[in-house]
Amino acid sequence: MLPRQKLDTLVTRHAALQAELTGKLAPEAFARLSRELAELAPIVEKVTRYEDLLREIDDVAAIAADPASDSEMREIAAAEKAALDDTRKTLEDDIRLALIPKDAMDERNVILEIRAGTGGDEASLFAGDLFRMYERYAATRGWKTEILSASEGTVGGYKEIVAEIRGAGAFARLKFESGVHRVQRVPDTEASGRIHTSAATVAVLPEVEDVDIAINEADLKVDTMRAGGAGGQHVNKTESAIRITHVPSGIVVFVQEERSQHRNRAKAMAMLRARLYDIERQKRDAERAAERRGQVGSGDRSERIRTYNFPQGRVTDHRINLTLYKLPQVMEGEALGEIVDALVTEHNAALLAAESGAA
Repeated sequence: MLPRQKLDTLVTRHAALQAELTGKLAPEAFARLSRELAELAPIVEKVTRYEDLLREIDDVAAIAADPASDSEMREIAAAEKAALDDTRKTLEDDIRLALIPKDAMDERNVILEIRAGTGGDEASLFAGDLFRMYERYAATRGWKTEILSASEGTVGGYKEIVAEIRGAGAFARLKFESGVHRVQRVPDTEASGRIHTSAATVAVLPEVEDVDIAINEADLKVDTMRAGGAGGQHVNKTESAIRITHVPSGIVVFVQEERSQHRNRAKAMAMLRARLYDIERQKRDAERAAERRGQVGSGDRSERIRTYNFPQGRVTDHRINLTLYKLPQVMEGEALGEIVDALVTEHNAALLAAESGAA
């Protein structure tokens, strides 16, 4: 059964917000109430559909049970009731899922970190392939990708690359990508055609704000230096690169992509906040480990989550036992959405099961 009192409260609040927004409000209050209304609107729409559906079920049930109706009409009504009952069950699950508290970070932008693991040059090349996969996937969603820092491999790809992905719901869609990604393929340099196995580690962190995590300026060691690499004479003449060390944790972040020292510092601080918040988040997740066993992954960076097998043209996600024989489309970012959809569906099913068990 659905929690009727809770649903009634949401519907009442939705109506109250609509009334409030017709009056005179300060811009800040208008924005705040508009956001709340936008969050409530989808679930209130489902509740309205659900109530209409219950009335429709009652109507056809009455026809099916009415001895005054002819037998053919009763059969039609009984079949229609069965179909409506199936719709009701699906809608009830949708509503239950909508009532589960959302991850507060789901709508945030993302700090994406990819590091080459075992496999030497091949691992660096694979890290580059993964970055391009996410960059292309982001483009299909209308998101923007900006590199914050990068250390290139000796034969291409990246030893390490950090980027920001900006767009609505970026963290909700990408948060299950954290972990070890493994590739099996024949390197171009392998004359005998032997398959090599390499790996890269992906970390997806929500972009956090000052209010999410406090950083004491006294805990920071800030170094400025000349940016290296491409960029022409300007880069070599200005000390625009920023390295920030958070002394208590030992975390070091480095940004040199912008010519402005101020912008590089802002981006470095965003990276630092994301990493510190992620440490706290992982601590909380570890404390809830027993509850999370049925969910998709643990967020553990050392967990092998996916294998990309080039000779067989397949991608396997080990957490949900999903295999797609469309490796080229996944690497192009086109079919990555199918894997993400499956992970989100599995996660939501686990949340619903946990909610039902607690009820």
